[in-house]
Amino acid sequence: MAKIGRNDKCPCRSGKKFKKCCGLLERAPRLDTSQSPEQALKVTLMDGVREIQADAVAKKSVCRELGVFFFYSTPEGDGWMLEMTQNDCVQVAEKGEILEPPIDENSETIEINWSHMYALRDKKFVLTAYANKGEQIVEDAPTREINAAIRRITRKYSSEQLEKVHVTETEHAPKA
Repeated sequence: MAKIGRNDKCPCRSGKKFKKCCGLLERAPRLDTSQSPEQALKVTLMDGVREIQADAVAKKSVCRELGVFFFYSTPEGDGWMLEMTQNDCVQVAEKGEILEPPIDENSETIEINWSHMYALRDKKFVLTAYANKGEQIVEDAPTREINAAIRRITRKYSSEQLEKVHVTETEHAPKA
């Protein structure tokens, strides 16, 4: 396999140079491979949230991946956390202000109270609120990067691994 140069076109076909697209993700922090994906996510999810919140406060445009999660911030100061396998998301910063992430971590699980679902339609990022089913298009969302991340994650993890990310209420309910 040939090495991709920083100034070559990105292999994800975004049309951008590698260094401005997927090459940014290569410089992102990596998961510790000595741990299971679930253990590594427990340790680092809140770190990923805090990092993207700091980028949003600084009004930087940044994209990061962490396991099955994708984080992005915009120059307007918005920050989002997306779950790439079931298309859930939650806003963690708005207009440069940090929002309290609805995340409950314990030694066994991470529970996230997702506020929205997302979809990529006609190269647009469409949010659907769980509360009222209202839809909105987010114009400044990095749709190419999100689409490329979805493809990378589905290639990187097996369907069995991805199924283990999600636990239903009955799977972690106390046994009688």
